[in-house]
Amino acid sequence: MLFGLFGKMTAVDGQRDALAANLLRAADLMKAAPGCLLYVVNTSEAEPSAVWVTEIWRDETAHGASLSMPGVRDLINATMPLLASAPEGTRFTPIGGKGLDALGA
Repeated sequence: MLFGLFGKMTAVDGQRDALAANLLRAADLMKAAPGCLLYVVNTSEAEPSAVWVTEIWRDETAHGASLSMPGVRDLINATMPLLASAPEGTRFTPIGGKGLDALGA
């Protein structure tokens, strides 16, 4: 069963670009993660301190395994000081729609 996450991270004032850059580095790492179908970093002018990440995985186990990939923990540790508050997130189950087949789901 597919597994997804919508994550929202709010940066310390003036650090959104640095936060986004770290999350884009995470996206690069996820290119090699077995089971990662989608990892997209998003910003919005409506919330200039926030960065969202949209993730879709083959299953929750694949997501959990990605946390032990080389470089991931170091990147998490480097990102934490950029956050103004704890990350927010919503877990979801993708069930269909345009584009999902293109992910190889």
